[in-house]
Amino acid sequence: MRVSRIFIPTLREIPSEAETVSHQLMLRAGLVRKLASGIYSLLPMGFRTFKKIEKIIREEMNKTGAQELLMSAVLPAEFYQASGRWQAFGSEMFRFKDRNGRDFCLGPTHEEIFTETVKEIRSYKSLPLTLYQIQTKYRDERRPRFGVMRAREFVMKDAYSFDRDNDGLDESYKKMHNAYCKTFDRCGLDYIVVDADTGAMGGSGSQEFMVISEIGEAEIAYCDNCGFAANVEKAECIAENSDEKSPIEECCCLVETPDVKTIDDLTEFFGCSSKKFAKTLIYKADNKIIAAMVRGDREVNETKLQNYLGCINLELADPETVMKVTNAEVGFAGPVGLINIDIIVDLEVACMSNFIVGANNTGYHIKNVNIEKDFKPSGIMDIRNIIQGDKCSKCNGTIKIAHGIEVGHIFKLGTKYSNALNCIYLDENGKEKPMVMGCYGIGINRTMAAIIEQNHDKDGIIWPVSVAPYHVIVIPVNYAQEDQMKASEKIYNELKAAGIEAILDDRKERPGVKFKDADLIGIPIRITVGRKIGENIVEFKMRDSSDVMELDVKEAIDLVKKVIKSHDCPNE
Repeated sequence: MRVSRIFIPTLREIPSEAETVSHQLMLRAGLVRKLASGIYSLLPMGFRTFKKIEKIIREEMNKTGAQELLMSAVLPAEFYQASGRWQAFGSEMFRFKDRNGRDFCLGPTHEEIFTETVKEIRSYKSLPLTLYQIQTKYRDERRPRFGVMRAREFVMKDAYSFDRDNDGLDESYKKMHNAYCKTFDRCGLDYIVVDADTGAMGGSGSQEFMVISEIGEAEIAYCDNCGFAANVEKAECIAENSDEKSPIEECCCLVETPDVKTIDDLTEFFGCSSKKFAKTLIYKADNKIIAAMVRGDREVNETKLQNYLGCINLELADPETVMKVTNAEVGFAGPVGLINIDIIVDLEVACMSNFIVGANNTGYHIKNVNIEKDFKPSGIMDIRNIIQGDKCSKCNGTIKIAHGIEVGHIFKLGTKYSNALNCIYLDENGKEKPMVMGCYGIGINRTMAAIIEQNHDKDGIIWPVSVAPYHVIVIPVNYAQEDQMKASEKIYNELKAAGIEAILDDRKERPGVKFKDADLIGIPIRITVGRKIGENIVEFKMRDSSDVMELDVKEAIDLVKKVIKSHDCPNE
């Protein structure tokens, strides 16, 4: 392809709305254009890389024996109603009615639809089975951001496995885990696999494939000592009993604390560590009011709390509700005297003695409070966020925290959807059993952005060869020199004949402009045809290196072939 004929609307200035490097470079390099908040069009160069990633995914899926199909994006409500997710998805689901008043949605994910389709299987002899699709999904994100990283319309590869039992699911899950590792290896990503919360998908367990990045919205807790890694939403916290419990004080003590609401205010007022406080937060869990308690220097992990309560919606109560429940302003809630309200206590609080809490009276706190003596919790469990420096629950090592971009997620769904939608098979004895399911997703747009986040410099994108829109760019230094143009054409044609994806920059532009555009777009290999072409010499440069080599034309072409062969590029 000739650059003069390619639609590449590059930008010199950084767009003001672009917050992240990947968003900036995707706009500047002419890969995407924004249509609306969270909705983007893929332009030719971006689409070529998108298709390369898609091919890699498809190749690795097919190697596992998974079969590709394509479902509709317009989906009837009844299947989501049967699973309970019509309500669980909340406002993220794009809902609409057809002309007959029937409820539909734009597919946010397809567990229910695949399950409904596979119901036609009746015999155990047809299992295991794994089906997948590569298709557009729709989620009405509250806050679309970071370009295609968190968008309202995106393309996902979603696969679903159907097995006879949990042992079969374990095998299917392992196959997909390995296929995902190979996929992201081939895409040139540096990633880690972390334990994760199953969220609205449900099931017994899941893992996320995370690309470490400062702009990642997910937080990862990991331990260098034992290799443990988990999403902060999922990471288990342990109660650290470094201090022995003090003898329990017989009586509580009401203390006036005017205008003292925050933990910092309290530690200064009482002259003690924040570890001596237990804060009580009032939540609305669906239609129920509950209280959650964590140590003063900790934060409630709302995912853990929501999973424990089994509620669909969980949010902090508004000031009016807090006043109604506690008879006090926000900042003075406490467990003592709360009536007809479940009090969920974190493990750390259960290990404390003689601690300080809000008095349910504006301007007052209570000292020397103890569990069982002064209040009885409804439940004691891990409901706090893990933080850097905490102890690892697996080996007692030290936890570190990093940010990550989720590019893939695999789930052990079990029988949640097969039970809800009556997806059963007959075993060897003719007995009906629910199929045991797994679910496996990769965000293709997000993977493309994550590759850019990890592979760029001040001049632009540095695409891994396997996913670059083109492998080689041939640049004649002076378009007015006939010998340079003829040699460039010949090299370009030889590369194409060898099956190498090459472009020729035939524009009547200064060489500096051509070099800048090539670097911005991120073409991995550059062959520059200049004054030494009379000696059959060209310059060879890799995008990820500052080294420039002078080579004979044949040597340059042979080296291009060698570089391409050494990378695991998708098959054409």
